[in-house]
Amino acid sequence: MSTNPKAQMPKLPQRLHHNARVVKDHERTRHFYEDIVGMPLLATWAEVGQFPDFPERPVSYCHTFYGLADGGALAFFGFAEPDVYEAYKAKVQSGFNHIALAVSPESQAEIKQELEKAGHKTTFIDHGYCQSLYVQDPDDLTLEFTSDPKNISEINEWQSKTAHETLSSWIGGDRKPNNNMRHR
Repeated sequence: MSTNPKAQMPKLPQRLHHNARVVKDHERTRHFYEDIVGMPLLATWAEVGQFPDFPERPVSYCHTFYGLADGGALAFFGFAEPDVYEAYKAKVQSGFNHIALAVSPESQAEIKQELEKAGHKTTFIDHGYCQSLYVQDPDDLTLEFTSDPKNISEINEWQSKTAHETLSSWIGGDRKPNNNMRHR
């Protein structure tokens, strides 16, 4: 088996189309993503469907999409019936399970200001290879807004040459850190 991912796929995916989550309150979600973060509501699909967990019962749901600059979206499902929401709601996970959105440093600062003005607690971490602003959305999804440093091309070039070797070493038990860029 090849270790080159491009050799395994005839064509890499073009972009993230959407990432979907189940939310309790569509208006609360809309306010957070559109009014505070600045992601426009692009589409709302109101539907009724059949689901295996609720046999012979029509389930009413709403599916919304909030836009990213590259054409991708964050999407959210809301259900009319509370028991359906409870069955499908997202399980709260650690901050390691999150969505990271690329932004400019200027946008990151503006988003931070808007989030904090609206009462949302933020955390900032300079990883060296990127600077990250973290926040919990209204349904406790950890969201990261990340900006690249000026030398990101050099970092990416170095990583493209060393990524497989570092991963193999780590899997083999070598736990020596290779990130000497992290600011503590």
